[in-house]
Amino acid sequence: MSPETTQTARRRRRFFRSPWAHAVLALIVVSLIQGFLLKVYQVPSGSMEQTLNVGDRVLVNRTAYAFTEPKRGDVTVFRKPATWGPGPEHGSLRTAVGWFGEVTGIGPSNTEYVVKRLIGVPGDTVECCGSGGQLTVNGEAISEPYVFQDLPFDPGNRDCTTAVASPRCFGPIRLGQDQYLLLGDHRSNSDDSVAACRSAAAETDCVKTAGRSDLVGTVEWFLFPFEKWGGSENLRAAIGSTQ
Repeated sequence: MSPETTQTARRRRRFFRSPWAHAVLALIVVSLIQGFLLKVYQVPSGSMEQTLNVGDRVLVNRTAYAFTEPKRGDVTVFRKPATWGPGPEHGSLRTAVGWFGEVTGIGPSNTEYVVKRLIGVPGDTVECCGSGGQLTVNGEAISEPYVFQDLPFDPGNRDCTTAVASPRCFGPIRLGQDQYLLLGDHRSNSDDSVAACRSAAAETDCVKTAGRSDLVGTVEWFLFPFEKWGGSENLRAAIGSTQ
């Protein structure tokens, strides 16, 4: 081995033993994990209270929809479609930070993500309300113990048949191909798929849906606050189900 080759090999070994090399390797590993397997997500609003509260950090399973179909009841993180309205404007510095987040999965990104509960899948007909104020899917009332501070509904006085209808009422909405309907658990404080449909003057195209490619994954684990830490029982108790 020539002296030049030996010197090059030594420099290479020194580099791979350096803290910089370890930092770069760690960044690559974290980027791959967050980009393809798991994503750390911070809840930005109160639309999913009390299931998820503002500031909660959760782990999202990016592989959830790689092998199975999205199902009703999933607490889902998805990319906010353009049809849901414009996102926040960012300055050049925030855009640069967002670009780093897009590439590595670390920190904020320029893509706006939203978390809601998946209520309807393609082919479903979703409507509110039944005689008791329940949400119905394909004509069947569903149990929603997770709903927090629902909109007012008073059978016989202010429901979906009275002159002044309940603001809880909407639909029926028939979901077409690649249309998923998502609602917040905090129904009275959620900008979701049917927020613009809950009035007598609602437009016929008021519903906002997400496509399959928009769905990032399902919430699987609480990271913070620490008293919520965990998956399994903690998560099931908080998330509930529409099944």
